[in-house]
Amino acid sequence: MSEVGTLTRADLSEALHQEVGLSRAESAKIVEQILAEMCEALSRGENVKISGFGTFVLRDKGERIGRNPKTGVEVPIAPRRVLTFRASQMMRNRIVAPVAG
Repeated sequence: MSEVGTLTRADLSEALHQEVGLSRAESAKIVEQILAEMCEALSRGENVKISGFGTFVLRDKGERIGRNPKTGVEVPIAPRRVLTFRASQMMRNRIVAPVAG
């Protein structure tokens, strides 16, 4: 298998600097502002949809019964809010290639 890297805020900022020609400080500020807006929208309970990329969706999960795998004892799992991401069809087509067998 190949090494898998991680795209960071600094990488996004550097790409913006290289592609658009903004200063590194301006690029970093733009990346931070975009991420802050996304976080604010999600904290208000809004979904975040980025066309051609995907959608971040908040879901409320109700209380349910789980089981401790070691003891087998049933335990209640409290209701909670979870964040999910659903990639757009365009994104899926770009990243999901058929596996060569």
